[in-house]
Amino acid sequence: MTAEPIGEVVWAPDLVKQRKAGYTIEDVLALPDEAPRVELSDGVLIVVPSPSARHQKLNWRLASWLERHVPKGFEPQMAVGVAVDYTSTLEPDVLILHGPVDPDRHYFSPDQVVVAVEIVSPGTKRRDRLEKPGVYAAAGIQHFWRIELNPVHVFAYDLVDGRYELVADANDELVLEKPFEIRLPIRELAP
Repeated sequence: MTAEPIGEVVWAPDLVKQRKAGYTIEDVLALPDEAPRVELSDGVLIVVPSPSARHQKLNWRLASWLERHVPKGFEPQMAVGVAVDYTSTLEPDVLILHGPVDPDRHYFSPDQVVVAVEIVSPGTKRRDRLEKPGVYAAAGIQHFWRIELNPVHVFAYDLVDGRYELVADANDELVLEKPFEIRLPIRELAP
Protein backbone atom coordinates (compact mmCIF):
# COMPACT_ATOMS: atom_id res chain seq x y z
CA MET A 1 0.00 0.00 0.00
CA THR A 2 1.36 3.41 -0.89
CA ALA A 3 0.26 6.77 0.31
CA GLU A 4 -1.15 9.26 -2.11
CA PRO A 5 1.08 12.31 -2.52
CA ILE A 6 -0.17 15.46 -0.89
CA GLY A 7 -0.92 18.02 -3.55
CA GLU A 8 -1.01 21.76 -3.41
CA VAL A 9 -3.67 23.59 -1.46
CA VAL A 10 -6.66 23.68 -3.79
CA TRP A 11 -8.36 26.72 -2.33
CA ALA A 12 -7.05 30.20 -1.55
CA PRO A 13 -8.82 33.56 -1.44
CA ASP A 14 -9.11 35.46 -4.70
CA LEU A 15 -6.50 38.20 -4.19
CA VAL A 16 -8.36 40.78 -6.29
CA LYS A 17 -11.63 40.18 -4.46
CA GLN A 18 -9.77 40.25 -1.14
CA ARG A 19 -8.08 43.60 -1.94
CA LYS A 20 -11.39 45.10 -3.04
CA ALA A 21 -13.11 43.76 0.11
CA GLY A 22 -15.55 42.17 -2.28
CA TYR A 23 -16.53 38.99 -0.48
CA THR A 24 -20.11 38.44 0.71
CA ILE A 25 -21.83 35.86 2.87
CA GLU A 26 -22.91 34.09 -0.33
CA ASP A 27 -19.23 33.62 -1.22
CA VAL A 28 -18.52 32.16 2.22
CA LEU A 29 -21.43 29.74 1.94
CA ALA A 30 -20.13 28.65 -1.48
CA LEU A 31 -16.57 27.90 -0.30
CA PRO A 32 -15.38 24.38 -1.06
CA ASP A 33 -15.10 21.78 1.71
CA GLU A 34 -11.31 22.02 1.74
CA ALA A 35 -11.37 25.76 2.49
CA PRO A 36 -10.35 26.72 6.02
CA ARG A 37 -12.84 28.12 8.53
CA VAL A 38 -13.23 31.84 7.85
CA GLU A 39 -14.96 34.94 9.15
CA LEU A 40 -15.95 37.82 6.95
CA SER A 41 -15.03 41.36 8.02
CA ASP A 42 -16.40 44.13 5.81
CA GLY A 43 -15.92 41.98 2.71
CA VAL A 44 -12.48 40.61 3.64
CA LEU A 45 -11.96 36.93 4.46
CA ILE A 46 -10.15 36.24 7.73
CA VAL A 47 -8.92 32.70 8.30
CA VAL A 48 -9.86 31.52 11.80
CA PRO A 49 -6.97 29.60 13.38
CA SER A 50 -7.64 26.13 14.73
CA PRO A 51 -8.13 26.18 18.51
CA SER A 52 -5.86 24.32 20.92
CA ALA A 53 -6.95 21.12 22.66
CA ARG A 54 -7.46 23.10 25.91
CA HIS A 55 -9.66 25.61 24.10
CA GLN A 56 -11.72 22.88 22.44
CA LYS A 57 -12.16 20.93 25.69
CA LEU A 58 -13.46 24.03 27.49
CA ASN A 59 -15.69 24.88 24.53
CA TRP A 60 -17.21 21.39 24.47
CA ARG A 61 -17.70 21.29 28.26
CA LEU A 62 -19.33 24.73 28.28
CA ALA A 63 -21.72 23.91 25.44
CA SER A 64 -22.60 20.57 27.07
CA TRP A 65 -23.23 22.20 30.45
CA LEU A 66 -25.39 24.90 28.86
CA GLU A 67 -27.33 22.26 26.92
CA ARG A 68 -28.33 20.68 30.21
CA HIS A 69 -28.99 23.88 32.19
CA VAL A 70 -30.38 26.72 30.05
CA PRO A 71 -34.13 27.28 30.38
CA LYS A 72 -36.57 26.04 27.78
CA GLY A 73 -36.72 28.31 24.76
CA PHE A 74 -32.92 28.80 24.57
CA GLU A 75 -30.53 26.67 22.53
CA PRO A 76 -26.75 26.54 22.96
CA GLN A 77 -24.78 25.91 19.79
CA MET A 78 -21.13 25.67 18.82
CA ALA A 79 -19.39 25.81 15.44
CA VAL A 80 -22.11 28.02 13.93
CA GLY A 81 -21.93 31.67 12.96
CA VAL A 82 -23.59 35.05 13.19
CA ALA A 83 -24.45 36.86 9.95
CA VAL A 84 -23.89 40.43 11.09
CA ASP A 85 -24.71 41.74 7.63
CA TYR A 86 -24.12 40.84 3.98
CA THR A 87 -20.35 41.44 4.20
CA SER A 88 -19.59 40.48 7.83
CA THR A 89 -19.86 37.20 9.72
CA LEU A 90 -18.47 35.97 13.02
CA GLU A 91 -17.81 32.46 14.30
CA PRO A 92 -18.11 32.59 18.10
CA ASP A 93 -17.06 29.59 20.15
CA VAL A 94 -20.52 29.18 21.69
CA LEU A 95 -23.85 30.86 21.01
CA ILE A 96 -27.00 30.74 23.05
CA LEU A 97 -29.87 31.30 20.63
CA HIS A 98 -33.59 31.87 20.96
CA GLY A 99 -35.08 28.48 20.10
CA PRO A 100 -36.23 26.55 18.31
CA VAL A 101 -33.28 26.54 15.94
CA ASP A 102 -33.27 25.26 12.37
CA PRO A 103 -30.67 22.45 12.58
CA ASP A 104 -29.67 22.86 8.93
CA ARG A 105 -28.55 26.49 9.26
CA HIS A 106 -25.01 27.64 9.86
CA TYR A 107 -25.55 31.40 10.17
CA PHE A 108 -28.01 33.08 12.51
CA SER A 109 -29.08 36.71 12.59
CA PRO A 110 -28.05 38.91 15.54
CA ASP A 111 -31.66 39.11 16.78
CA GLN A 112 -31.64 35.32 17.29
CA VAL A 113 -28.49 35.51 19.46
CA VAL A 114 -28.99 35.75 23.22
CA VAL A 115 -25.33 35.31 24.26
CA ALA A 116 -22.16 35.24 22.16
CA VAL A 117 -19.19 33.53 23.82
CA GLU A 118 -15.56 33.90 22.78
CA ILE A 119 -12.76 31.82 24.30
CA VAL A 120 -9.54 33.78 23.93
CA SER A 121 -6.65 31.89 22.33
CA PRO A 122 -3.13 33.13 21.62
CA GLY A 123 -3.93 33.46 17.90
CA THR A 124 -7.20 35.34 18.44
CA LYS A 125 -6.45 37.62 21.42
CA ARG A 126 -6.77 40.94 19.60
CA ARG A 127 -9.96 40.03 17.76
CA ASP A 128 -11.65 38.34 20.76
CA ARG A 129 -10.79 41.11 23.23
CA LEU A 130 -11.00 44.23 21.07
CA GLU A 131 -12.67 43.76 17.70
CA LYS A 132 -15.44 41.21 18.16
CA PRO A 133 -17.10 42.81 21.20
CA GLY A 134 -17.56 46.02 19.20
CA VAL A 135 -19.07 44.12 16.27
CA TYR A 136 -21.42 42.16 18.55
CA ALA A 137 -22.46 45.36 20.33
CA ALA A 138 -23.07 47.22 17.06
CA ALA A 139 -25.20 44.27 15.90
CA GLY A 140 -27.33 44.60 19.06
CA ILE A 141 -26.39 41.30 20.71
CA GLN A 142 -27.49 41.83 24.32
CA HIS A 143 -25.00 39.60 26.14
CA PHE A 144 -21.35 38.78 25.53
CA TRP A 145 -19.07 36.48 27.52
CA ARG A 146 -15.29 36.48 27.11
CA ILE A 147 -13.42 33.52 28.55
CA GLU A 148 -9.71 33.77 29.23
CA LEU A 149 -7.60 30.61 29.52
CA ASN A 150 -4.72 29.89 31.87
CA PRO A 151 -6.36 30.24 34.36
CA VAL A 152 -9.96 30.07 33.18
CA HIS A 153 -11.78 33.32 33.97
CA VAL A 154 -15.16 34.41 32.59
CA PHE A 155 -16.12 38.05 31.97
CA ALA A 156 -19.83 38.66 31.33
CA TYR A 157 -21.09 41.83 29.66
CA ASP A 158 -24.53 43.30 29.03
CA LEU A 159 -25.30 45.74 26.23
CA VAL A 160 -26.11 49.17 27.68
CA ASP A 161 -26.64 52.18 25.40
CA GLY A 162 -24.87 50.51 22.48
CA ARG A 163 -21.77 49.30 24.33
CA TYR A 164 -20.88 46.45 26.64
CA GLU A 165 -20.63 46.96 30.37
CA LEU A 166 -19.04 44.36 32.62
CA VAL A 167 -21.70 42.84 34.89
CA ALA A 168 -19.74 39.93 36.37
CA ASP A 169 -16.39 38.22 36.26
CA ALA A 170 -15.40 35.03 37.97
CA ASN A 171 -12.90 32.20 38.00
CA ASP A 172 -14.89 29.92 40.33
CA GLU A 173 -18.63 30.37 39.69
CA LEU A 174 -20.32 32.83 37.37
CA VAL A 175 -23.64 34.01 38.80
CA LEU A 176 -25.96 35.97 36.51
CA GLU A 177 -29.61 36.99 36.46
CA LYS A 178 -29.74 37.99 32.78
CA PRO A 179 -30.59 36.71 30.22
CA PHE A 180 -31.73 34.03 32.70
CA GLU A 181 -30.62 32.96 36.14
CA ILE A 182 -27.43 30.95 35.93
CA ARG A 183 -24.77 29.60 38.26
CA LEU A 184 -22.00 28.45 35.93
CA PRO A 185 -19.43 26.24 37.75
CA ILE A 186 -16.30 27.46 36.00
CA ARG A 187 -13.89 25.24 37.94
CA GLU A 188 -15.83 22.15 36.87
CA LEU A 189 -15.56 23.16 33.23
CA ALA A 190 -11.87 24.13 33.20
CA PRO A 191 -9.67 21.60 31.40
